[in-house]
Amino acid sequence: MGRPAEEPVLHLFALVSEALARATWALLNGDAELGRAVVEDDREIDDQTAAVEARIWSHIEAERPGADELRHLVGMLLLLSELERSADLAEHIAQRAVANLGADMTPVSRGIVQRMSEVAVEMWRSAAEAYAGGNAQHLELDEEDEELDILHGRLSKEVATGTMEPPVAAQVTLLARFYERIGDHAVNLSRRVASFQS
Repeated sequence: MGRPAEEPVLHLFALVSEALARATWALLNGDAELGRAVVEDDREIDDQTAAVEARIWSHIEAERPGADELRHLVGMLLLLSELERSADLAEHIAQRAVANLGADMTPVSRGIVQRMSEVAVEMWRSAAEAYAGGNAQHLELDEEDEELDILHGRLSKEVATGTMEPPVAAQVTLLARFYERIGDHAVNLSRRVASFQS
């Protein structure tokens, strides 16, 4: 079972990456309709995550797998948790798109958010490829994670200039945290995958 469940997990990787890219596009292009679609699609990710979790638990209860397979299955359950949380963060970004936050952001803040999204999406794609190829032990995301931290700091400085209205500045501060956390989840995922691929 551990192996049959891996294709749905890989599909969830793709859904999260897509949700993040679409949410950012909606935010920066004032596409409230797309933002709403990303919010609605989060339910599909939740449902698919719950279905894979149920399959894994059913297998554990029915088959009582050995130590190695059990370790692998528990690792997959931990991956699912990271995937679901990251999808929720993409949904939070999409909610800001629905509220048309992007229109009130400064050009500098918009550029930083765009770059944060690009880095985070690339991290997720790298993690997905490592998962699919069984080579997560060789995946290094430290540089990308550091870049996200630097971008977070730059965005915080832009907020501190006071050029955006306080309610907008507060939301942009949250955006910075959302992208940073998505990057953190990608790092956590790569480490978890490496631990049960070893």
